[in-house]
Amino acid sequence: MPRTALLVSTAVLAALLSPTVSQAADDPAPVPVDRFEGEVPFASQPAEGIFTWGSDSDDPPALQLTARPDAPEGEKVLTGTYDISGYGGFTHDFAATAPGHDWSAHKGIRFWWDGQDNGRKIAFEIKDGGANGEASELWTTSFTDDFTGWKQIEIPFADFVYRTDYQPVGGIDHVLGLTSMWGYAVTLPVGVEGRFAMDDVELYGKADQSLRASVTTDAAVHPVKEGGTATVEVTLATTGSAPVDEPVTVAYRTAGGTAEPGKDYVPVSGTLTFPAGTASGATRTVTVHTLKDRSAEPAETIPLELTVTGAKPPAETPQVVVDAHGLPYLNPKLPVRRRVADLLSRMSLQEKAGQMTQAERGAVGEGGDIAAYDLGSLLSGGGSTPTPNTPAAWAKMIDGFQLRAQATRFQIPLIYGVDAVHGHNNLVGATIMPHNIGIGATRDPGLAEQAGAVTASEVRATGIPWDFAPCLCVSRDERWGRSYESFGEDPALVTSMETVVQGLQGAANGKDLKRNDKVLATAKHFVGDGGTEYGSSTTGSYTIDQGVTKVTRQQLEAVHLAPYRTAVDRGVGTVMPSYSSLDILGDGRGPVKMHARADMINGVLKGRMGFGGFVISDWNAIDQLPGDYPAHVRTAVNAGVDMMMVPYGYRDFTAALIAEVKAGRVTERRIDDAVSRILTQKFRLGLFEKPYADTSNAARIGSAAHRAVARRAAAESQVLLKNAGGVLPLRKSQKVYVAGSNADDIGNQSGGWTVTWQGSSGNIVPGTTILQGMRNAGGHVTWSKDASAPTGGYDVGVVVVGETPYAEGVGDVGNGHDLQLSAADKAAVDKVCAAMKCAVLIVSGRPQLIGDRLGGIDALVASWLPGTEGDGVADVLYGKRPFTGQLPVTWPKSEAQLPINVGDASYDPQFPYGWGLTTLTKAPHGGAITLRALAVAAAVAERAGADHAGRALVTRARLIVQEKVGEDMTAAVAKPFADADHLSLTGKYGAAVRRLEVAYRAA
Repeated sequence: MPRTALLVSTAVLAALLSPTVSQAADDPAPVPVDRFEGEVPFASQPAEGIFTWGSDSDDPPALQLTARPDAPEGEKVLTGTYDISGYGGFTHDFAATAPGHDWSAHKGIRFWWDGQDNGRKIAFEIKDGGANGEASELWTTSFTDDFTGWKQIEIPFADFVYRTDYQPVGGIDHVLGLTSMWGYAVTLPVGVEGRFAMDDVELYGKADQSLRASVTTDAAVHPVKEGGTATVEVTLATTGSAPVDEPVTVAYRTAGGTAEPGKDYVPVSGTLTFPAGTASGATRTVTVHTLKDRSAEPAETIPLELTVTGAKPPAETPQVVVDAHGLPYLNPKLPVRRRVADLLSRMSLQEKAGQMTQAERGAVGEGGDIAAYDLGSLLSGGGSTPTPNTPAAWAKMIDGFQLRAQATRFQIPLIYGVDAVHGHNNLVGATIMPHNIGIGATRDPGLAEQAGAVTASEVRATGIPWDFAPCLCVSRDERWGRSYESFGEDPALVTSMETVVQGLQGAANGKDLKRNDKVLATAKHFVGDGGTEYGSSTTGSYTIDQGVTKVTRQQLEAVHLAPYRTAVDRGVGTVMPSYSSLDILGDGRGPVKMHARADMINGVLKGRMGFGGFVISDWNAIDQLPGDYPAHVRTAVNAGVDMMMVPYGYRDFTAALIAEVKAGRVTERRIDDAVSRILTQKFRLGLFEKPYADTSNAARIGSAAHRAVARRAAAESQVLLKNAGGVLPLRKSQKVYVAGSNADDIGNQSGGWTVTWQGSSGNIVPGTTILQGMRNAGGHVTWSKDASAPTGGYDVGVVVVGETPYAEGVGDVGNGHDLQLSAADKAAVDKVCAAMKCAVLIVSGRPQLIGDRLGGIDALVASWLPGTEGDGVADVLYGKRPFTGQLPVTWPKSEAQLPINVGDASYDPQFPYGWGLTTLTKAPHGGAITLRALAVAAAVAERAGADHAGRALVTRARLIVQEKVGEDMTAAVAKPFADADHLSLTGKYGAAVRRLEVAYRAA
């Protein structure tokens, strides 16, 4: 049937004859992108293809290529059905193995859409620059489905805007270059069941110069001291760096703003010209002279209006800013409290609300809203990074945001925060430490402090003064997806590791915070997040994270609050409440979200404990509070939360907070308290004097010295649980067969919160895998990941198994995770251990259930998540360092035992809390008489306050008991053994040895 006979619709004929779709004589021919005839498969990166996506398993649309007689072009069209609750759509990515496509010769992109007349907006995105379709900039626009039947939708490239709510790589250059395009994406309507049809995506028209050429300025903000001269550079840029065909003119004039012409500055106006043939990158300058008037003043703005002809104008009007001067708060010689009081007295309610607001960097785009909303803080969530992800790019990005804050009246600097929870883990190339559970296993407070110091140095060197760490949770249930963020299950152990606060911040009085290698620390998550009850979470598919902690008041004080008392004494600068709810048995309130617990934040933390820093909310945590949004805001603020982490909702938060204050539901006094606390830390950090990045320590990021600390931490974190026949340490002369999923995977051994929020398997960061570490140690190693290689002729096998990365509730047991080894890992263990003597290393964030295989394993090691320095693991495997680590949590026999913790009335684990064999060359010997003598000596050391000697005596007694127990662990042994470690951590050395005597007699 002829094609013309098929197109019988009047609407289609009208569209075909419409001037909007006709081709001008000098236009290039349309270039097909998608014909939907089957030439592009349903596939995904790195191959070219069309693929779907969505916020959950139900949200991706169902797509197919459908033959239709009314197809505007060809025989088939793309059709689909959808019913989306969160977000969903589809993408066509070009092949990542080939160069991006050049669309710069065309005016725009167009396609046919089969209208359903549902009035819904449909977002259409194009992908510009970067490495591939999934690592490119997203530029977006939309059209409305308010018609019926086929209609050709034409979208000029000039209509696309840079997405500020989401960028997969954090932005490349924020310029729609069109010379390296990677495809397009369609986001379908939410909340309505629907269908669609689409056909013939193509490039059309001739690009006009205003699309190919743009005028930019060197910065949006140009601060200058009063009486100084500001120079604004105006630059011509073109796609592909081609010279302009037509002249470009830029008329400029100073107008508006808060500065007064003739009094504060000399007005200027004029025209800059870039003649035809001017090359891309050509620059002209405009100078603005400011005047001195000898009076103390806030900052004043001088907008430089630019009117551009022949090119795209700058996205915003550049501003010259005359710096604030002469005001007391600017005087660094004054005490901090006086500077805070002076500044606070000058601020408006809007400016105060801005200081209490923290936005995600991805939400503010180029940063114009920083000044518009007087924002006090920005953060990078997990995986929110600049491109490229380098120290220099981080510093440049943060300096750009700090520059925006200079356009505010009082030029209050931003405080930028990041989750550096085991090193500067968002930064590729940083030193990645073991996660906290491994640091807890070291029982080495000095090492914890060193690890914190390395982290602080690397974080501050990229311009970041604030770290959302350490996590002081006391983890009581290994089913929790955040278990590895805890130093352990014993509050005494957690408290002992809080030396990390000094590593991060320096002296407890805050005098070191101005240093270029220190950052503000955050004690999180206040309070009880580690005690949530399994099955109590109401967050999505989480089972335990963000759930309910049910405790008596005595349990709350002894277990969960204890670490915060120490943190406050150590001068921790900020505290973050937990997402979880607290149910104090007997108080009659039931479960209450921590962000709403004024009794705990205002009453206990700020009141009883005397915390003088500020309280920062968790990510969008107020959205989980009951009531409407104004209720969320006033409840959290009145409960004592001083700054709200509202990543993409900062406009709504500031508006709601201001309204609540004006309505009298939040007092001005409360606002002033919150802002005073925030400003105090900004002054202590020296941000008013030095808001920009000090990168002098950048060369130390990932340095040999820093990695040496991480290597030592990895070595000390290894816990030797079993060592029958002295299989470990290995000898370099032995032929070693290495297998298992985690032997050669640096992503797995680093865990969650590594480069991205959830982390990922594979070669994601520089460092050394355990396998490479063994090779570096000089071992005679053969590697077979799945143990498929022949196993004959080897002296010993090393099987490295365990978990793949996860973070937070995503890793909860029951949410797609369990405590069992994978089938492949079990098979590798079984095969290797049946063929030879074997050592099994478990790389994981929590204990794995290994009991059914324990008899066939000669040596068992809890390796935790050692980070990037696999050499440290090899150091103990080959005896360069002895195994000295101890279990920071109880290792259960079965999931049915959970939760199981030191101090439980019923306690019969696989391995008790505190267990850890050693490979010291001279292990201590002795029996009951020796233990009795050690108990006496330990009591003497305790009375004398000789902690080092007391701990050494307990360690000697512990090793004697372990030697006798061997593999014959019983409940009668386990309970007093675990109790002894807790007692030792609380300084009760005599009692600790006496409990070890009980364990010895029971063995």
